[in-house]
Amino acid sequence: MTGTPQARPAGWLPTRWSRLNGPQRIAGVDLARGLAVIGMVAAHLLWIDDFDFADASTWIGVVDGRSSILFATLAGVSIGLVTGGTSPLAPPEMRVARGRLAVRAGMLWLIGIWLIATGVPVYVILPAYALLFLIALPLVTLGARSLFLLAGALALVMPFVQVLLDSLPFWSTAWGELVSVAIGWHYPFPVWIAFVLAGLGAARAGILTLRVQLWLLAAGSALAVAGYGLDAASGATASEIVRFGGAVWTAAPHSSGLLEVIGSGGFALAVIGLCLLACRTILTWVALPVRAVGAMPLTAYTAQLVIWAIAATVILGNPGDLRGFRDLEPFWPIILSLVIGCTAWALLIGRGPLEWLVDRVARLLVRRR
Repeated sequence: MTGTPQARPAGWLPTRWSRLNGPQRIAGVDLARGLAVIGMVAAHLLWIDDFDFADASTWIGVVDGRSSILFATLAGVSIGLVTGGTSPLAPPEMRVARGRLAVRAGMLWLIGIWLIATGVPVYVILPAYALLFLIALPLVTLGARSLFLLAGALALVMPFVQVLLDSLPFWSTAWGELVSVAIGWHYPFPVWIAFVLAGLGAARAGILTLRVQLWLLAAGSALAVAGYGLDAASGATASEIVRFGGAVWTAAPHSSGLLEVIGSGGFALAVIGLCLLACRTILTWVALPVRAVGAMPLTAYTAQLVIWAIAATVILGNPGDLRGFRDLEPFWPIILSLVIGCTAWALLIGRGPLEWLVDRVARLLVRRR
């Protein structure tokens, strides 16, 4: 994503190789982002049982909820990197960066609404993603310590507020349903902004340093153990979640409960730290195809839903037939197509098509003075 500008490598192979391994990419961030996209595809397309650490047959359930939280946390990392990394940009450059991020948010929202209109029966994350971008913009001048403290405070407080917001009668009205779709309320911004700010704080702390990478792994693991451990020991049951206390005291996927925020937020930080550490080793080359997916996450995420919509319409006559489409076992064909397609595109062409389009529009609309 960021790095010190260097001379472009000469020659056909070095030039293409640098598109995934050059100074403008952070391999560990791309790997984590690729895993998040693949995890969301798995959550969409596979029949998944509730995750139980003691039952290996349920381990695929780790993707449910956690993949999208990882994706949101990485949004914060990306925002932090494009606004200066460890040091926020100077005011003139920051105004340009904020303006371009706002345009990108608008583009993400439009793409998200278009994907919803395809009729594919998933909660598209892009409208929420766009809103989270906008909410984070006033906070990009803060340092790492302030961002982590703010993220922690929001993580502890907002799950209680979220239960009250969810109970408002407005959401059961026609306008409420429309607003819910438009703002991606399945990924509620009052809670999810904590994940974005945690990622932004990681970028400000110096995500390229070994110390920060180890800290992310250790702190994230501790939070995950705390959140999931408390849920296993005293978390609300499915029948109790309908009550206020149960709705807060749970780590159930997509509950926005306090224990989910702590556990899955920590899980996201730990995965980012682990991916950054792994990419210090030979594993960075083994993981290159997954990194290619992570280098063009918007393209990959959009492509899987478009493929789904077309295939379900042609085969089933209805893009909204979730059970029928899952029964076709489309996960591996779609994942292999995405991995191969993204790798080939990255090496032969470069930036993902939607990433290029969004960046191009942002640069055209917000120019440097």
